[in-house]
Amino acid sequence: MTTTTPTTSSPTAAAVTSSTASSGSTTNTGAVANTGLNQLAGNFNEFLQLLTTQLQNQDPLDPLDTNQFTQQLVEFASVEQQVDMNTNMQTLISLQQTSEATSAMQFLGANVTISGSSATLGSNSPATWSLNSPSPATATVTITNSSGQTAYTGTVALNAGSQTYSWNGQGTNGVTWPPGQYNLAVTATGANGQAVTVSTQVQGTVTGVNLSQNPPQLTVGGQSYPISAIQSINSGTAGVLSNLNNSISNLNTSIGSLTQLL
Repeated sequence: MTTTTPTTSSPTAAAVTSSTASSGSTTNTGAVANTGLNQLAGNFNEFLQLLTTQLQNQDPLDPLDTNQFTQQLVEFASVEQQVDMNTNMQTLISLQQTSEATSAMQFLGANVTISGSSATLGSNSPATWSLNSPSPATATVTITNSSGQTAYTGTVALNAGSQTYSWNGQGTNGVTWPPGQYNLAVTATGANGQAVTVSTQVQGTVTGVNLSQNPPQLTVGGQSYPISAIQSINSGTAGVLSNLNNSISNLNTSIGSLTQLL
């Protein structure tokens, strides 16, 4: 008499693979998160254990179908590759954030032009903005303080291109406003009455860098701006430009090396 040992029914590797692939797809939306990577790695190890167990307990008289087994191995390799890719992506993001922080520190002391509308009125210096108009226009300028109170409203003729607008602190009613931060709003129309978009920039010295923000924030004239707001670095900051170019070159080298691993 031949005794057949009953086998315990368990989920097939194919079913596990399907679950793993689905889980990988979910965590891929947050691949940079450690929790997502750990979950994917856990599924990867679980897949390996279940596949090995299945091979050890398959029926010799009815082995696993070759095509099905090959498909499972391909999906297994795909999960392994995804784990490696997520790790490399985390390294790439870390390199980029480090380079951004290093570049931001090198802006300290630099005189820059920033896209913005807030300028500083000093005790002995006017608040100054750079206005850029695509065509000649007549503009209405409105200057408000940090609390939103209107300090001055007036009309100015703009030429095509870049020009400087200064305010000495004298309000519309003739009262002199105290030193501080003031915002400029510009509404302009062309010769035929069409609206003209006028951009505003301010110049100042970078006096601080906040690395706790992403991207890092630069302090100019008491206001915080992202690095992307910088439009130009003015004369007298050759050392900053040189250091910045070196940082960009090093970042490109690191990214190129890591890209070969992806």
